[in-house]
Amino acid sequence: MNLLRLSLPALPPRAARLLALLRVLARHRAALVGLVLLALLAAAALLGPLWFPGDPWDMAGPPMLWPGEDPAFPLGTDFMGRDLATGLVSGARVSLLVGLVSTALASTLGVAVGAIGGYYRGWIDAALMRVTEIFQTVPKFVLAVVLVALFKPSVATAVIAIGIVSWPPTARLVRSEFLVLREREFVLAGEAIGMSHARLILTQILPNALPPVVAMSTLTVATAIQTEASLAFLGLGDPNVMSWGTIIGSGREQVVDAWYICGLPGIAIVLTVLAFNLIGEGLNDALNPHLQQR
Repeated sequence: MNLLRLSLPALPPRAARLLALLRVLARHRAALVGLVLLALLAAAALLGPLWFPGDPWDMAGPPMLWPGEDPAFPLGTDFMGRDLATGLVSGARVSLLVGLVSTALASTLGVAVGAIGGYYRGWIDAALMRVTEIFQTVPKFVLAVVLVALFKPSVATAVIAIGIVSWPPTARLVRSEFLVLREREFVLAGEAIGMSHARLILTQILPNALPPVVAMSTLTVATAIQTEASLAFLGLGDPNVMSWGTIIGSGREQVVDAWYICGLPGIAIVLTVLAFNLIGEGLNDALNPHLQQR
């Protein structure tokens, strides 16, 4: 008696690669911890306004309430009576927004510069690398402070400034990948059949050069969040937006008597940066074929 076998349709190549990546990440404990932390942060940013709907700038209660002292203010209040829980939720939204958007800007600039330099080589590559070196010789945070100070401090200004100072490492990474892939057989075959330079870059080389860029982007997000918090601590953040750096800056005078005002947003920054670093470690292991063979 013949048995009927039901065969599942084959997945598209991109879906198969994504599924394989998810399987590797599922076996990576550090990446799982990072994903859990990031999920909690995203939940706080998205659902926090439902739990703590007040304005983070409002003087909602008595000043200097410690966490747990009053059920109405589970994380306490600062020296002006502002609810710290509402402020931390607002800071989560700002940190994710600044980190993700500035990283997208930095990755776009870095990929464009690295791809053009690594593909065309010669004087074009030399000129682009000299520009990259100029940006790398100036301390990133100092340059970010100067850029924000030149314009009106706002979330948009912080995003642009952080993106501008964060692209050189991505550019160098993409350039090195393009220099290697430029001489591969599939690229030479594309040239032989008459593919344009733009098509070779976008459809043949760039997809193969992106995996390390994806892994680096998670670290760029973490650095961007730290930079935004530092700018806000120095008073260069958006004056209309409550961020973690703003809370730390406003509570530094009470750090001895009420350390929790600086401690709670500091812990939030540490956990957020740790989450992206752990995810980046997992992506690096998943996307690196040499590490997969261990």
